[in-house]
Amino acid sequence: MFSRTVAQESFEISPRFRRSLEERIARLERDAESDEARVAELSCEDHIHRHMRLVAAQRTEALRMRLFLDRAGTRLPGL
Repeated sequence: MFSRTVAQESFEISPRFRRSLEERIARLERDAESDEARVAELSCEDHIHRHMRLVAAQRTEALRMRLFLDRAGTRLPGL
């Protein structure tokens, strides 16, 4: 019987893939900060709402990726 949950599973990723995800997280977080700062320049309430949804999506994706990396081990090179 399969008793482990997804949260308890362990897996490894390559150092290159980890670096790639870390770079993507940094870009998402940087873009979210930049996009949020630009909200003050917007005048249309609908546009502001859509823009803030974009910011929330960027932060949500960055968090999702961080949680993935927290659960993942990094494979040693050459294995």
